[in-house]
Amino acid sequence: MTTAPEVTCELTVRTDDGADLAVTVLAPLAGTVPAGDVVLVHGWAHARRVWGTVADRLIRAGHRVVLYDQRGHGASTLGRTAVSVERLGADLAAVLGETGAREAVVVGHSGGGFAALSYASTSPSAGRLRGLVLLGTAAHGQDTPDSEVKMMGSAVFSWALRRGWLGGRLLGSTMGKGVDPVVLDVNRQLFAGTVPRVRADFFRCTRGWDVREALASVTIPAVVVHGEGDKVIAVELARTLAGVLPRARFESVAGAGHMLPLERPLLVVAAVGELASR
Repeated sequence: MTTAPEVTCELTVRTDDGADLAVTVLAPLAGTVPAGDVVLVHGWAHARRVWGTVADRLIRAGHRVVLYDQRGHGASTLGRTAVSVERLGADLAAVLGETGAREAVVVGHSGGGFAALSYASTSPSAGRLRGLVLLGTAAHGQDTPDSEVKMMGSAVFSWALRRGWLGGRLLGSTMGKGVDPVVLDVNRQLFAGTVPRVRADFFRCTRGWDVREALASVTIPAVVVHGEGDKVIAVELARTLAGVLPRARFESVAGAGHMLPLERPLLVVAAVGELASR
């Protein structure tokens, strides 16, 4: 359990390669029973805004919540080194250290899950975590083709994302059926607000990345959650991830797509509660 002050604040975490990571720390609501720290790590082409509903429910449940913009996203800068999954794991380590959240439940969505897995498999301090909630993510198999990387960095794609109806159509396959139009548009806005070069660099960086062997010795309790309709990361890859982690539970979500923090926020909160209560 963290001993850091339970105060709400905004801060900047400077990494060892000069990136400034924009961080929000939310105190649990007054009168709630302390339930431990939770650190939320968003996916690529998103930002900490994506966790709005999740974060609100967590502080109401007594959690101290840390959420940050990954480098190059939102209000965070890129730093001097090239983007890599290992670099993103080191960024997470820096945030955990600076916020006093080393014994947190870490929730990683998509690329945020890659960062969490990198940290868990390489950092000596990872054993202090209370658990991992891994949403729409994988430990290997993310060899983004040149055509998709090129599209992510395209000015034409960016132009289209800024047009409500057109941008929504372009990203429609990332979410499940029957999603609230407001939620669909939040997803579009987040993609549109990400610099094209950042989108391309991040989607490119997982080529050849495979952390399965290293994860076999990671004994942190984990919940792996995946939408049955996820067209971004195949559900088979998530099942493999859960099979590799020695203490993982796998849960598939009928009707859900890839954007679980937006599509199923209460399910995310429930998974955190499962791990925090152990």
